[in-house]
Amino acid sequence: MMKKKSIPASKPLLILFLCQIISALDVPLDLSQPPTITHQSPKDYIVDPRENIVIQCEAKGKPPPSFSWTRNGTHFDIDKDAQVTMKPNSGTLVINIMNGGKAEAYEGVYQCTARNERGAAISNNIVIRPSRSPLWTKEKLEPHQVREGDSLVLHCRPPVGLPPPIIFWMDNAFQRLPQSERVSQGLNGDLYFSNVQPEDTREDYICYARFNHTQTIQQKQPISVKVFSTKPVTERQPVLLTPTGSTSTKVELRGNVLLLECIAAGLPTPVIRWIKEGGELPANRTFFENFKKTLKIIDVSEADSGNYKCIARNTLGSVHHVISVTVKAAPYWITAPRNLVLSPGEDGTLICRANGNPKPSISWLANGVPIAIAPEDPSRKVDGDTIIFSHVQERSSAVYQCNASNEYGYLLANAFVNVLAEPPRILTPANKLYQVIADSPALLDCAYFGSPKPEIEWFKGVKGSILRGNEYVFHDNGTLEIPVAQKDSTGTYTCVARNELGKIQNEVHLEIKDPTMIIKQPEYKVVQRYGQVSFECIIKHDSTLLPTVIWLKDNDELPDDERFLVGKDNLTIMNVTDKDDGTYTCIVNTTLDSVSASAVLTVVARPNPPFDLELTGQLERSIELSWIPGDENNSPITHFVIEYEDGLHEPGVWHYQTEVPGTQTTVQLKLSPYVNYSFRVVAVNKIGRSQPSEPSEQYLTKSASPDENPANVQGIGSEPDNLVITWESLKGFQSNGPGLQYKVSWRQKDVDDEWTSVIVANVSKYIVSGTPTFVPYEIKVQALNDLGYAPEPSEVIGHSGEDLPMVAPGNVQVHVINSTLAKVHWDPVPLKTVRGHLQGYKVYYWKVQSLSRRSRRHVEKKILTFRGNKTFGMLPGLEPYSSYKLNVRVVNGKGEGPASPDKVFKTPEGVPSSPSYLKITNPTLDSLTLEWGSPTHPNGVLTSYILKFQPINNTHELGPLVEIRIPANESSLILKNLNYSTRYKFYFNAQTSVGSGSQITEEAVTIMDEAGILHPAVVAGKVQPLYPRIRNVTTAAAETYANISWEYEGPDHANFYVEYGVAGSKEDWKKEIVNGSRSFFVLKGLTPGTAYKVRVGAEGLSGFRSSEDVFETGPAMASRQVDIATQGWFIGLMCAVALLILILLIVCFIRRNKGGKYPVKEKEDAHADPEIQPMKEDDGTFGEYSDAEDHKPLKKGSRTPSDRTVKKEDSDDSLVDYGEGVNGQFNEDGSFIGQYSGKKEKEPAEGNESSEAPSPVNAMNSFV
Repeated sequence: MMKKKSIPASKPLLILFLCQIISALDVPLDLSQPPTITHQSPKDYIVDPRENIVIQCEAKGKPPPSFSWTRNGTHFDIDKDAQVTMKPNSGTLVINIMNGGKAEAYEGVYQCTARNERGAAISNNIVIRPSRSPLWTKEKLEPHQVREGDSLVLHCRPPVGLPPPIIFWMDNAFQRLPQSERVSQGLNGDLYFSNVQPEDTREDYICYARFNHTQTIQQKQPISVKVFSTKPVTERQPVLLTPTGSTSTKVELRGNVLLLECIAAGLPTPVIRWIKEGGELPANRTFFENFKKTLKIIDVSEADSGNYKCIARNTLGSVHHVISVTVKAAPYWITAPRNLVLSPGEDGTLICRANGNPKPSISWLANGVPIAIAPEDPSRKVDGDTIIFSHVQERSSAVYQCNASNEYGYLLANAFVNVLAEPPRILTPANKLYQVIADSPALLDCAYFGSPKPEIEWFKGVKGSILRGNEYVFHDNGTLEIPVAQKDSTGTYTCVARNELGKIQNEVHLEIKDPTMIIKQPEYKVVQRYGQVSFECIIKHDSTLLPTVIWLKDNDELPDDERFLVGKDNLTIMNVTDKDDGTYTCIVNTTLDSVSASAVLTVVARPNPPFDLELTGQLERSIELSWIPGDENNSPITHFVIEYEDGLHEPGVWHYQTEVPGTQTTVQLKLSPYVNYSFRVVAVNKIGRSQPSEPSEQYLTKSASPDENPANVQGIGSEPDNLVITWESLKGFQSNGPGLQYKVSWRQKDVDDEWTSVIVANVSKYIVSGTPTFVPYEIKVQALNDLGYAPEPSEVIGHSGEDLPMVAPGNVQVHVINSTLAKVHWDPVPLKTVRGHLQGYKVYYWKVQSLSRRSRRHVEKKILTFRGNKTFGMLPGLEPYSSYKLNVRVVNGKGEGPASPDKVFKTPEGVPSSPSYLKITNPTLDSLTLEWGSPTHPNGVLTSYILKFQPINNTHELGPLVEIRIPANESSLILKNLNYSTRYKFYFNAQTSVGSGSQITEEAVTIMDEAGILHPAVVAGKVQPLYPRIRNVTTAAAETYANISWEYEGPDHANFYVEYGVAGSKEDWKKEIVNGSRSFFVLKGLTPGTAYKVRVGAEGLSGFRSSEDVFETGPAMASRQVDIATQGWFIGLMCAVALLILILLIVCFIRRNKGGKYPVKEKEDAHADPEIQPMKEDDGTFGEYSDAEDHKPLKKGSRTPSDRTVKKEDSDDSLVDYGEGVNGQFNEDGSFIGQYSGKKEKEPAEGNESSEAPSPVNAMNSFV
């Protein structure tokens, strides 16, 4: 929402132009001219009697005029009155009242005359009256005793003052008395009561009269009013208190403010309405005041005459009054006479035309004397409101006065006739510069004077032609107007004035500027209370103009608040409050133009809380709630939330009841018996929820029997011989009355038994003992209270307690699918032997040994659980070429049954893992030696190794691939007939009868020649890295020196150097050369307690250096050293330590001899065959790996990670793709869905256990 307005540049220029039209008639003051009155006091001049009286009269003329005064029509000789002085070079009178004069002595009608040799000008008749503020007359005021509902008028009757006082009513505490449609003040100052109420009783109704001229306030005696009540109060139809009667008249003068008043009595309070008979009330000039009891019409004219009717109405009837308004008019000008400048022999006229009601009479004076008795002038002829001059001469110069008067006032105007013979003059300064905004009017001045009146012509440029045409406007005062100035209007303009006595010219200059524009205007913003908002105002302007930017709020200055930040092109308001709501205007001013743009800021917030909650229509089970919404804070209320409090059962706790649309303020609420209700309402808009309203009054509903029974009734046994019946208790308000209890009933299902019932207190559980194991029961729970039972409850089925299953599954069979997957089958157990809810079957399986290695390890049992009555399942993640055992157990809610006999099965061979390592040593010109380790997981009987290799050139392109098969019992190979100084890439893997395993790769280079220049160098038969490096730089610092050591890999015969410096310093590094090829160096001369940086480099290796290391030297020690070994305290400490060690050795020896346990199992766990590492099982949970023989808690530091993953040291087998986890599942027939081929393993270089990624155990946490 945005408003934009622009102040046109032509407006101030147009005003200037109008002023120039008038000033063009002025005679320059260096020429002879009759007097002209320039300033005078008002006609009706009320003065402060305590101050000096100043009567203004200023005039101009050539020669300067002299002044005289008349008082009450006769000459006022100021020289004879010491209290009266006239200001020098002025006609202004100063009457000294402050030094003993009395203002009353100078009351009267004063007139000033200004005279010189060319005529006399006179002022208006100035009526001088001192202001008066008389005191109230003493009077005894009787108290007003009035009956409730009657009307009352308290009269003010202020003293008559000059000017009339302003009336208002207050109390003893100087507080204005509140007014309303019922109580208001009339135009005459009286206080009117349409009907009185008991609250109108008071003893301090005081009328005050303020006299502004003397700045005094007069006070009337307090008036006492006592209202007495009568029941019932009688209602009355309207009666007019003022004006009285049915009609009245009113006369007002044109241009004044018309005030009409109607005040009525009645009960209920009448409402006033105004109409104009036979017409409409004038738009834009009509206002209603004093609660529509006063009709106000401003700037009245004769057209506003007519009959105005006021109508007072209440529920019992109406009354009206007609006011006949007549608008009269004091004289007002149609054409006022204007000064006339003529040259000898010219003709002219003075015109004086005025209007009024009644029509004014016109009379002429010459030099202050009625024209009928003034000296005759043959060139002058009077024709009513016009004087005609013919062939004037210099003696015809005079001042003429025109008087237009009627019974309501008069007008007096001076106009001179000045006869002069003068060559042209140009009054506009030469070379004046005009600057105008493009596309705006340009007004170029050429103010002139001459007699006879000169002719004016305009030219553009020095030798330009005369300007003519529609694109220019030539004004009578000499001004040239260019209605739409463009850039090409820029230039110099010449004005030429000529008459019969001469010629003169003047040059002015015009510049056209680019308009100022707001290219990014502020935009309508909606912001939450306490937020931040910014308005942009980006401008573009002429580069030669300096703009100023002003921000306004609601057309007024910004608040003086540091939250308002005015930037170069924006306004930011921080921490916005409700008061910041409004219209913000950006005004850009230059010396030539002004533009503005506005935007509205709406501050929104959560609604204010509703109020005035009221309960109506109270019934046993319903009630109506109504409320008044709070302020919505500029964001409409979307809905109301009704909450209730049960003061009887849950005092202080509020619950949701219902909600209604934001347009609704009443709601019918359903109630429950035996609840002590209170309600509150919360208003919600897009911003959020209001604070809750104040609570309503409380309403207690009557008691009744319960309407509903407990929910969620269940029967589950906790022991094999019991039945635990549970339910959800009714809430307090659901009880419907006092004495809430429950009737619990049960009987065995499918058995012809009677119901067994018991009544219990307000609890939520009952235990039935002595039941058979796991049999079904019918159960029901019924609520009751002191007033009766709830409706008959529905029945639910429960079961008595479970016991462990009695038998194990039989006929367990295993079908091996491949080297890592097997399928197991079993026969289901009879349901009667389950003795509980059948939850599924658990398959325990474990690896006995690897068939490729005869070593044994600690048995690690794994568990898979299959949900429901399944009779088969898949065993994933098996190791190839291994022997396994398994058994199956049935599971119910109590636990597991006995295990089936162990079943043995074996997995076939698989492909092996990669060789544990591959080393390449002893490089020569044409050979390399390869050494390797056997696979960590052979997964069968190795048949051979496969070696593939190929050369790599300098551009990393691969040469032909060579393949060699190596017997399985070999562990090394010498490759001969290779190319010298050549890089080779090797691929190496093992094979079983099933196929090839994963391969490992390595690269090596044969040497360049036999002279010892190796590439790379060989140290102790080890192939060195291809590129040199310096690593593991370490320091051992003392007080003034440090021992630096490092490791080097690269060509031999490298020359090392050590660089060091103070850490954090920008100084250059200091360099020390290391003799020989040593890998250590001692830095000396260091400063104690200082941090140093150090790095090691090798000469001739393209500036190759190690990374930086930082060390700190030790602090400076005292020069006097003490031998600690000779100190007594040190000797004692050493003895105590030796004694303590001896005691510990004795204790350990004694415990060992007594058979103290040695943690063999922990050592076995730490060093056992990684293929049989056990995985722990959480007690009593399904779907996780478990060691059936070990249920001890995890030791500190060995918890399952929080992401439910199992690290490698816990298990090699991953079941993430099997069971009923997220990544794997089984078909209805038990076949496994998804890919279960073994995951690729990353083999360690030194033959350690495989490092497989952690496997989620979620897949085993549920039944299949």
